[in-house]
Amino acid sequence: KWPPVPWFPFFFRPFHHPRCPSAMIRSGRLAHQVVAGLAAAPVAAEAATITVTDNRTGKSYTIPITDDTIKATDLKQIKSPEGDPLKTYDPGYMNTTCCVSRISFIDGDKGILRYRGYPIEQLAEKSSFVEVAYLLVYGELPTAPQLAEWNRNIMRHSMIHNDMYKLHEAFRYDAHPMGMLVSALAAKGTLHPEANPALAGQDCYKDLALRNKQIVRILGGGPTIAAIAYRHRIGRPNVPSNADLGYVENFLYMLDVLHEGPTEYKPHPTLVKALDVLFILHAEHELNCSTSAMRHLASSNVDVYTATAAAAGALYGPRHGGANEAVLRMLERIGSVEAIPKFVQDVKDRKEKLMGFGHRVYKNYDPRARLVRKIADDVFAICGRQPLIEVAMELEKVALSDEYFVKRKLYPNVDFYSGLIYKAMGFPEDMFTILFAVPRLAGWLAHWSEWIDDPDNKIYRPFQIYKGEDKRDFPDIANRQQLVKGEETKMQYSNFSARRAASLAK
Repeated sequence: KWPPVPWFPFFFRPFHHPRCPSAMIRSGRLAHQVVAGLAAAPVAAEAATITVTDNRTGKSYTIPITDDTIKATDLKQIKSPEGDPLKTYDPGYMNTTCCVSRISFIDGDKGILRYRGYPIEQLAEKSSFVEVAYLLVYGELPTAPQLAEWNRNIMRHSMIHNDMYKLHEAFRYDAHPMGMLVSALAAKGTLHPEANPALAGQDCYKDLALRNKQIVRILGGGPTIAAIAYRHRIGRPNVPSNADLGYVENFLYMLDVLHEGPTEYKPHPTLVKALDVLFILHAEHELNCSTSAMRHLASSNVDVYTATAAAAGALYGPRHGGANEAVLRMLERIGSVEAIPKFVQDVKDRKEKLMGFGHRVYKNYDPRARLVRKIADDVFAICGRQPLIEVAMELEKVALSDEYFVKRKLYPNVDFYSGLIYKAMGFPEDMFTILFAVPRLAGWLAHWSEWIDDPDNKIYRPFQIYKGEDKRDFPDIANRQQLVKGEETKMQYSNFSARRAASLAK
């Protein structure tokens, strides 16, 4: 049991948290933070509460604990002497939960990842991406007839509106594929006003048939849009989807087919299987940045296409979806096995960053990394062994045996080998994040659908701590001092702009 209240005093400094009834803080870490140096005694199951004493007022509060969390809104009863309610402050959501989900489970300390209860290792070995997408969206594995119908509906929607092809013609020849994908996903929503809550009514997604149609539209059309972006980027004419092929097989077909046509060209089955497994591994990963963005936008009840585009935009960020590309650049900088000792020392001296090791969630070997390592050999047998693989393997060996990295729990993650696989398969580096985004559509849509059915799905609206100016009167422009320095407002100008500015100044 907890120690008596007089032994358990602490002072809560004000901190903020999203205003959401389901938003909670994990109580274990909270207790550790607020009671420095005090070892928490075990709590009986029937006494799942925490007692808080506010040293500012001397008042004590009992807060219930559910699923090892407390509700942030329960802290509102703790008020300052001035009557201001206590809030939580958690930049980056380091210890915050904002929803109850049943889609994926991660135990970072043990290196466990499960989709709907199924270990990722079993799904990678025995399932397919299309089947896993069904599992993520609906919560259970399909029967054979269900899987056949699901696959048929998805592939039927791989044939997209011709306006999507016209849209890509407007992009520059060197436009980044992710920029095109984000734009196209948002534009796709304009083709379906009947599925837009702003136009068709705020409750339109309660119609399961309508909701499910948008899911298969996005899952089916996603690879086609990605293939259009790829072919535009490398200057090839577009080809229509071949719905008679499998999901991943058709994706590779749309990327690579030239003059052969649908009857003469089929992607190599080993490469199809490798990419299918990679799609499974990337399909879902709890509340990462992009999935959180999906839920955040869904809370405004915007259409699912705009929400998906926003999630893809978050994935485009180099802190999130660009990690495997960063690993490849790091290995290229190292260059050879002989250069690894110097690089490792530079990492320790903070002159270099070790990419592909460590994870915000995993404090053990990322279970996906082991599976990716196995895939690499299959791909190299077909496409040739990447010279950098020797550097990668030796770097992994050194890092796993060096006390500096072991102590910091820096284990290889899924990005460490996936970039090498993509490079071996001939994908340009600017396609790497696309190969992350296409399978993650399944996870995003599963969370979107779960959010719609969540009784606590209030609009996300966090608080802030305001540290700006207090009230001040508006001064006449003639009496103002220059308070913003010139260098703070400088911006880049092209040589063309400089030439025009010089001409206009004379």
